[in-house]
Amino acid sequence: MELVVNDLRKSFSSPTGERIEVLRGLSFTAAAGEVLAVMGASGAGKSTLLHLLSGLEAADHGSILAGEFAIDRATPSALARFRNKQMGFVFQFHNLLPDLTAGENVSLPLRITRTSSGEAIRQARQMLEEVGLDGRASDSVVGHLSGGEQQRVAVCRALITRPAIVLADEPTGNLDTPLATEISHSLVSYAKSSPALVIIATHNRALAELCDRTLILRDGKLCGL
Repeated sequence: MELVVNDLRKSFSSPTGERIEVLRGLSFTAAAGEVLAVMGASGAGKSTLLHLLSGLEAADHGSILAGEFAIDRATPSALARFRNKQMGFVFQFHNLLPDLTAGENVSLPLRITRTSSGEAIRQARQMLEEVGLDGRASDSVVGHLSGGEQQRVAVCRALITRPAIVLADEPTGNLDTPLATEISHSLVSYAKSSPALVIIATHNRALAELCDRTLILRDGKLCGL
């Protein structure tokens, strides 16, 4: 699925009422099978960009086209359906449901698409095994897992529906180097094998070097296209 972003702008109000321009006319295209890193200083707008691409926040101006779906013009219900079927999300702090098992967390996106409980858990366990989490981990409440294990669960949850677009916000930010490398390779491998578009906001230069392109956010604009 091709993503076409044109003249994207976003600003926020400061506590004093001043308008702060975070994104100032961003334009780029990306295609299925590509992995893009988005880099920049803290506060440069990396997370804001991902939120706009997913439709979780509305842009002040500009357009976002995913295939033939206009994210910037879609209704909330249409956006929700599109995200459920076509998008996967990986967050720095997992955002897992702590009282559910790893398998139950991974199976949730499938349950939303009305896959039966048994089949959803079967697929979740299979995917967890592919990233080195055995049946014990799959049946464990995620609050009892290590941070690294929780992030592997989060990656599995993002990929379980085989989404066309994956948005990852600092997915290796709190991980040690070996696990960060493992997570990075998982995301790149998924993009190439699906094929899917993966966009990763990161400070990790080693991860960025694995990507096909690096977009650098500076003063609200993109460099390194």
